[in-house]
Amino acid sequence: MVQGRGSAMVATVAVMLCMLLLHFDMAHAATYTVGGPGGWTFNVSGWPKGKSFKAGDILVFNYSTAAHNVVAVNKAGYSSCTSPRGAKVYTSGKDQIKLVKGQNFFICSFAGHCQSGMKIAVNAA
Repeated sequence: MVQGRGSAMVATVAVMLCMLLLHFDMAHAATYTVGGPGGWTFNVSGWPKGKSFKAGDILVFNYSTAAHNVVAVNKAGYSSCTSPRGAKVYTSGKDQIKLVKGQNFFICSFAGHCQSGMKIAVNAA
């Protein structure tokens, strides 16, 4: 009977430790509104400059759904302003996207928007 209680105690402590670590990780993630108060719009390509991003940080894209979208692309898609096959397209107007470690690229795929600077490249440590 004593061994059963000990095992239950160990399991309880392990669960609590996992929950604490998960909370600690989430508490340290930062949230950034892309483009600042102006939101996701033209000429935001320089917005990431001077900011330090980490994997797990959240980018919030605020925009009019009738005028814009957000597409997560690869480097080639970013450079050419094209959406590769299978690219994730966001259309809520209040998209929240978690950064992955390394390069993260986003464009607006509406005609001419990416070419007008509606794209960002973010490197997350």
